Amino acid sequence: MRKAVTTTPEAQPIVFVIDDDASVRAALEDLLESVGLVVQSCGSTKEFLHAERPDVPACLVLDVRMPGMSGLDFQQEMDRLGIRIPIVFITAHGDVPMSVQAIKAGAIEFLTKPFREQDLLDAIQLGIEKDGARRRDSSSIADLQQCFANLTVGERAVMALVVSGLLNKQIGAKLGVSEITVKVRRGNVMQKMQAKSLPDLVRMADKLKARSATAQSIQAEPESIAPIRSMP
Repeated sequence: MRKAVTTTPEAQPIVFVIDDDASVRAALEDLLESVGLVVQSCGSTKEFLHAERPDVPACLVLDVRMPGMSGLDFQQEMDRLGIRIPIVFITAHGDVPMSVQAIKAGAIEFLTKPFREQDLLDAIQLGIEKDGARRRDSSSIADLQQCFANLTVGERAVMALVVSGLLNKQIGAKLGVSEITVKVRRGNVMQKMQAKSLPDLVRMADKLKARSATAQSIQAEPESIAPIRSMP
């Protein structure tokens, strides 16, 4: 008996299928639609790249061996293009080195035909859950970046030193400002970052630092984030 794939109510996820065999695509569409999933099939990686992809949690079922670019090569191309959709590989000609390569590169599963339908459905559900979590995390980071962008240069400097563990008096001496100024800026930081406590602010700073390589708002002031570290 097939177990239905559970989905979140806010966004109907989608499963992309890339396989050059039309009969395989049809069979997968029937299976996935039978458990309530939305499916979008493509006969090639090129077709997938040119197709419109809804902005919802997703998973990609990808054949390994296809004319032109192989599934494993396309996995690398997706990473280069910044397409973060979790991948479930399917193949009739798989081997251990191939599966190891796919999993090391981040694939959810590597299934060799014939495989159990439920194994595929379970892998797809895991992929959808992982993509949903990634999207929520990205949204949270974007909110933090917006809050950080609203800080003044002085407030960013105070924030960096606060989360590094310095006291207000030490921060004032380091920045060449009065302790009262530090207190005011510190209060502004807590309010603008919507931090409920110092540990909360430290966690926010760690998240911002982890994404600093791609966050424009942080790159604009790299010196203010560089000292940030977790408190002991």
